[in-house]
Amino acid sequence: MTTTPNAPTAEAHQVDCHVVTHVHWDREWYRPFEAFRARLVELAERVCTQLDEGRMSAFHLDGQTIVLSDVAALRPDLADRLRAHAEAGRLTLGPWHVLADNQLVSGENLVRNLLTARRWAPGKGALASVGYSPDAFGHPADLPRLLNGFGMDTALVWRGAPDGVARFRWRSPDGSEVFAVNQGYHGAEVLWGAGDGDDAADSARLTAFLDGERKRLAQGPWLLMNGGDHLAPSDPGRRIASLGAVADAEGARLRQSTLEEFFAAARDESVVGALPLVDGELRHPAGHLTFILPGTLSARTYLKQANTAAQNLLERWAEPLVALHAPHDATLAADLRHAWELLLRNAPHDSLCGCSVDEVHRENAVRYERVTQLGELVVERALLRAGYDVRLHGDRPHDEARLVVVNPHADTAAGVIEADVLTAPGRHPVALLDADGNGIPFEAEPLGEETAFAADLDLLPDSRPSFRHRLRFRTPELTGFGCDVVRVVLADAPLAEAELALADTAALDAPDGGSLSPAADASLTWLRPDGTRQAGYGLLTDGGDRGDTYNYDPPADDRVVRPRLTASRVRTSPVRQVMEIDAVLDLPVGLTATREARAARTREVPVRIEVSLWHGDPLLRWRIELDNTVTDHRLRLHVPGRGGDGTWTGDGHWSLIERPIAADLGPLPQEKGHEAVCGSAPVQSLGALGRDEDRTALIAPGLPEMRGLGAGETPTGADEEIVVTLLRSVGWLSRFDLRSRTTGAGPALPTPEAQCQGRQTFEVAMATGAPVARDHDLVRTAARFRTPPRAWQLRPGTDPVGHRSALTARGALLGALKTAEDGNGLILRLSNPGAEKRVAHVSAAPGTLLTPARLDERTNGEAPVQAGEEAVAWPLDPHATLTVRVVPPTAG
Repeated sequence: MTTTPNAPTAEAHQVDCHVVTHVHWDREWYRPFEAFRARLVELAERVCTQLDEGRMSAFHLDGQTIVLSDVAALRPDLADRLRAHAEAGRLTLGPWHVLADNQLVSGENLVRNLLTARRWAPGKGALASVGYSPDAFGHPADLPRLLNGFGMDTALVWRGAPDGVARFRWRSPDGSEVFAVNQGYHGAEVLWGAGDGDDAADSARLTAFLDGERKRLAQGPWLLMNGGDHLAPSDPGRRIASLGAVADAEGARLRQSTLEEFFAAARDESVVGALPLVDGELRHPAGHLTFILPGTLSARTYLKQANTAAQNLLERWAEPLVALHAPHDATLAADLRHAWELLLRNAPHDSLCGCSVDEVHRENAVRYERVTQLGELVVERALLRAGYDVRLHGDRPHDEARLVVVNPHADTAAGVIEADVLTAPGRHPVALLDADGNGIPFEAEPLGEETAFAADLDLLPDSRPSFRHRLRFRTPELTGFGCDVVRVVLADAPLAEAELALADTAALDAPDGGSLSPAADASLTWLRPDGTRQAGYGLLTDGGDRGDTYNYDPPADDRVVRPRLTASRVRTSPVRQVMEIDAVLDLPVGLTATREARAARTREVPVRIEVSLWHGDPLLRWRIELDNTVTDHRLRLHVPGRGGDGTWTGDGHWSLIERPIAADLGPLPQEKGHEAVCGSAPVQSLGALGRDEDRTALIAPGLPEMRGLGAGETPTGADEEIVVTLLRSVGWLSRFDLRSRTTGAGPALPTPEAQCQGRQTFEVAMATGAPVARDHDLVRTAARFRTPPRAWQLRPGTDPVGHRSALTARGALLGALKTAEDGNGLILRLSNPGAEKRVAHVSAAPGTLLTPARLDERTNGEAPVQAGEEAVAWPLDPHATLTVRVVPPTAG
């Protein structure tokens, strides 16, 4: 890039500097939501007054329409004023409903975010047309695709963008592209944030800002974001007038502007084809004060687990069941929208990232509970509309119970199921039969007697003595979106104890026919059929962490602890083998007083590890439970790979992302205001090493911090490993004395609840070889683990039968099945996340109209196809998505 001298001559070209007055508003962070909202209302009143009086020509209200809802709850009159300014073009919001951490949420979560913003938009043109993402902690590879899918071809970004590059072409794996601007956020906040009226200081800050912009992009135009975090707007007209001479001397012309005006001017001045091309995710090494804060991927992992579960409930259960069985039910549609609204309120980076004060995250946890309550009710009601009454009201079954088993996937699938059955006291499951009367192997665990309660609008309150049993079985193959009914035969005596008994061996069968045995550190050693051994599968390691919610920071004198095995046993049943491992972590109770080392005093932390292999299933499954009673540490799980090539693969929103294996933590910065490069990266659910038959995959939904470790760093002794962070315990929102980040990232406030004390449970799985050799199969296997079929007990007295769905899809991964926003049909989204071309085959009832659409559900210009007897084939390029509006003939 070319640069110009710091002091331009009088004849120098005057560069336009677009001053966009704005605020960056965190709904919750170092204060809880209510405290921030009260200040938001005050700010909104000031903004409206300045717009009314003409002291500001325009204002950008931080890219999120939820501020209208927040203000309206306290001051409806003020919300009306904001809408009026938006309709008049003086105020812009959006394009988002909330400014989400766009790496930790799913792609469908981001789609619902943008769709919700369009519902809240006060008028045509009020939503910003720029892909505005001012403060996310890095940006996912698929964001250009998402923005294109909503008609946007521009993006304003910051953290993770290439340092010093002012503008660039940013391309997703599928080829979608946007014109991106790196805003240099903190340069503007330092310049305009103080508002102290000190002309000399203002002049100095302006000179420094313009000098920095000239070095980044000499020809301009330049963007000056006039505002900062939670700051009321300064008087831009007065500021521009008072500093005009300073700007003129620096070769700049200050002008009040909008983001749309700036992007139009910047694109006019740029030779877009000559701009640098940046592919994939934006997680480039940070420059001065431009941290990507990778520790937020593992801060308060309980939030990430809750978010993944809530997303999965809405995306893969509630939305599809409503779309298939109650697409015109206005009440269920309203319930779903409210559930999404609650979930979106937990998506902002300071919320989901776990980097707020404890009060904020208590409220987050309650919101997740509310989403779950509402989502499960929607699922129950949708099943009821389909003829499956799963409300357990009335007499408990004596001779036979029935279960409805539902496949949430668009193509044929089997899966493992755990389902509870309530019977009359003293009655026990002795057989499980499919619709044809064939026996299904199962495992029954008695949980005991209870008094079960049920009630509904049409059911009187009812409490009945019951006996609860937990059934485990593997479903037969179910058609896409199909349902089967299975019968549970009951008798007076339970199954013989031999049905769930200790095995004769201390080893567990391995998925490839080898065996797995426990080591002294509670990991598994794999003896393969060819006689080779590999140690360290599922190894737990625990090291110190003196960091904060933003960054991992190991003590200078760290001590890494492995578990010690105390007991193990293998149990068998007709459906699975289970290795139960008891182990102890002898963990330091915390850090020393200097925070430079882990404490000498230790505490025994018992760990229960259950490793299971279901018959006919390719996954080796871990369930890990412990009671975290110590502080300032990081717990990780390791899986060795074989045949690696120096890279590892993680799943993004709709694409697999390949990353180089890097050091766990790069060189520690010496200069103030910098951050060490961290080898961790966000995943949606999986990380994998190797290629083809040598591929090893670790699947860990809700645990987004993964990395590949290379030789010299792998505690298992393998050349390469996939490692996932299970738990990171820290006690500070931000600290100013870290080595991995050489200044604060927020206020130095204690957050004792970020130590994540108490019971912790983690579920992960591993697959190797053929089941994950191809990209499509890798992601499909992970999807089956994340969203297995479910079973519900049917209300006694009902006698429904299974059904096959007319709408199915194969050859691609299901992203969404939902009722269209405008109510006209359904929206089906499929993806090809891998690097190979594929063909999606969509089947629907004859006469159904299938119309390709954008992510925003508008037509993309392709001709509709009418479904016939044969499936409709759509070729999918590598990493492509396909969105189709499905309109049955009776809905036309």
